[in-house]
Amino acid sequence: MIRTTGSETIYNDVIEKIGTTIDAAGVVMIVAGAVIAFVVATVWLSRRDSYVYRRFRHQLGQAILLGLELLVAGDIVRTVAASPGLTSVAILAAIVLIRTFLSFSLEVEITGRWPWQKREITAPLDQVPTIAERDCLMIGITRSCCNSL
Repeated sequence: MIRTTGSETIYNDVIEKIGTTIDAAGVVMIVAGAVIAFVVATVWLSRRDSYVYRRFRHQLGQAILLGLELLVAGDIVRTVAASPGLTSVAILAAIVLIRTFLSFSLEVEITGRWPWQKREITAPLDQVPTIAERDCLMIGITRSCCNSL
């Protein structure tokens, strides 16, 4: 039986609580992002905007990706800081591998390309939307209306 001192126990408890808090933030991010994406998509549908499904998937995917990153961070904090044994590091590696695969899969679903691939611009430069126009398109304002703002 391994004996721990009082300060080691307190340290492990604090690290565990920090990891759990980061995990909770990841879950909250996924749930809040899903709710926000659903509400925004409902507004877009009520206005009969185009590409509602694609924009909904994009927003939902971004929320899931951010939540997954926080969940991985929580696992890393708990595993590396609290109990860095060979078994716990191996379990962490498996969890990070699975979540990284999920992140890459979601990135491909959202953008249509791998994270390390450059974005191809196929439209002439005068047809590529500016940052302001892209922001308008994301919230459902058409390009022609955005230019008049």
